[in-house]
Amino acid sequence: MMKKIAHLSETSETSETSDLQTVQIPAGTIAMRDDRTGRKWLVELAPYAIGRYPVTQAQYAEITGLRPSSYAGARSPVENVSWIDAVRFCNLLSRAAGLDDSYKIHDDETGASLVAESRGYRLPTEAEWEYACRAGTNGPRYGELDDIAWYRENSAQRTHEVGQKRPNDWGLYDTLGNVWEWCADQYDPEVYGSYRVFRGGGWSDLERGCLATNRRRSHPTFAIDDLGFRVARSLDVSRR
Repeated sequence: MMKKIAHLSETSETSETSDLQTVQIPAGTIAMRDDRTGRKWLVELAPYAIGRYPVTQAQYAEITGLRPSSYAGARSPVENVSWIDAVRFCNLLSRAAGLDDSYKIHDDETGASLVAESRGYRLPTEAEWEYACRAGTNGPRYGELDDIAWYRENSAQRTHEVGQKRPNDWGLYDTLGNVWEWCADQYDPEVYGSYRVFRGGGWSDLERGCLATNRRRSHPTFAIDDLGFRVARSLDVSRR
């Protein structure tokens, strides 16, 4: 399923604006699949950084001034955010950190294009998301579900503070359960048009919903109380 090229960097980065920690992920190759269509494909990944946790309500409010979540908690993941909301947050976070925008928002305010060569904050691709979620494992999960995730059987029907469950071997928390996470990719443009991918399962899902391979999709303006996001950044490999 996945080929690791290098060991995980033990270095994490912290945004000066929001205490947003990221973990540097090594280059590698991941085999992706879509159970709906049976399609399989390989993705080569350059090194990148990804959020240690989903974006929290406190971080989202600090950057945007907004508190959209249904289940209030400063350290709980932000939810009720659409894909385009998440993209706007990435641009605002980049500016707060002195970085260039990663996205050019389209005039219809439902889509956005990635700015080439930007090292600002962005959403992970779904290949980056799954590669980071698996952290070198090949099974459907990186541990026993009750140990690593908030889902229907243990969540009391709400989100919980990030970082309370066991992380994966690369130090990422809550990749499964708590909230689904928007990714950069369109799901299947020929069939679903502008619909974007989200991954990972959420607090309201049964056990079978919290798998590293699950792919769901919705319109980029869709928002609900079990859907959030985490950020990523491309790394300047020329300086490594």
